[in-house]
Amino acid sequence: MSDNLSSHFLLREDVTFLNHGSFGACPRPVFEAYQAWQLELEREPVEFLGRKLTEHMRLPREILAAELGTTAENIVGVTNATTGLNIVAQSLALKPGDQILTTDHEYSALEKTWAYVARKTGAEIVVVSIPMPLETEAQFTDAVIAGMTDRTRVLFLSHITSATALVFPIERAIEEARRRGIFSVIDGAHAPGHIPLALDALGADFYAGNCHKWMMAPKGSAFLHARPEVQGLLDPLVISHGWTAQSKELGAKGAFGNSPFVDEIEMQGTRDPAPWLAVPAALKFRAENDWWAIADHCSALARETAARVAEMTGLPPLSAETFRAPQMAAMPIPECDPPEVHKTLFERYGIEIPVYRWQNRCIARVSVQGYNSRPQMDKLVSALGEILGL
Repeated sequence: MSDNLSSHFLLREDVTFLNHGSFGACPRPVFEAYQAWQLELEREPVEFLGRKLTEHMRLPREILAAELGTTAENIVGVTNATTGLNIVAQSLALKPGDQILTTDHEYSALEKTWAYVARKTGAEIVVVSIPMPLETEAQFTDAVIAGMTDRTRVLFLSHITSATALVFPIERAIEEARRRGIFSVIDGAHAPGHIPLALDALGADFYAGNCHKWMMAPKGSAFLHARPEVQGLLDPLVISHGWTAQSKELGAKGAFGNSPFVDEIEMQGTRDPAPWLAVPAALKFRAENDWWAIADHCSALARETAARVAEMTGLPPLSAETFRAPQMAAMPIPECDPPEVHKTLFERYGIEIPVYRWQNRCIARVSVQGYNSRPQMDKLVSALGEILGL
């Protein structure tokens, strides 16, 4: 990548930032749009929050919905994907004996969410192990479907996994869940801006994704998507101005003229809506800079880096190329103390990258975004070799 692209970002020059997957990085023009919204709010808070907020919130939904292959009434802005998924998890009417089916690749915050729900409702969590290395769609789908029983009420899957950086082929599992009357709930935290999405065509009942990661919007911007037929099942985590005691049947209007799904979650009183309002600026930045083409270059660099580390360590990848996240690579490394390796990479080499233990493997996960370069990958490979004695 050229220095010209890195100049668009606000990242510290003394840090080699290879961890876009955790919280993203916001381009300068998008950050400026975010601050402009904050300034407009402060200039006349009552008008902004009291009279214009519904109008302001609608445009990002319309623009983002077109990008995600859905309509504006099927998505609502939330703070992050975890918030959106909590809305779903804490709304579904589960009872003792019901089963929540998931995999052994899920994000820890959501593992805790479902554990909380299970404790409150008496439902049971069933975890299926995905065969590794993942080489075929059937391996994944067969394992998931084999875990379904007549007590399964929820299927919870990541679209792109955090710890293992895999793109799960979730389509057939979602279809089977629908056939069996099982709610499909998808954690798409890493998906928007990372892989193309067509949410209505995908057919999941509920899908939450972050805009602040690969879409490069400000922190605090995310969405929850729900099929119209299941929107009435959802309750906001906080009851506020958007709540209505009226029926939430399909086609009903909410307190502010949108669907109850949108109004009940969106209209939460005093908060900073600027991250969500800057989402159109992020999409504009991506379009003006042909970011899907940049992403292709990043993907090639991620694959190349993972191959170099695999050659150095002699350890095989976690999956076939088909299922690896385009711009992230979870690279197995030899047995070590992951927190110590992480600390050394940052303190000695100035490299920001997650290093952790997943199941019985030590992993270094690299993310490649438009501000990264091949010399930075060289630095990472060399540093890992030195620290691990390879």
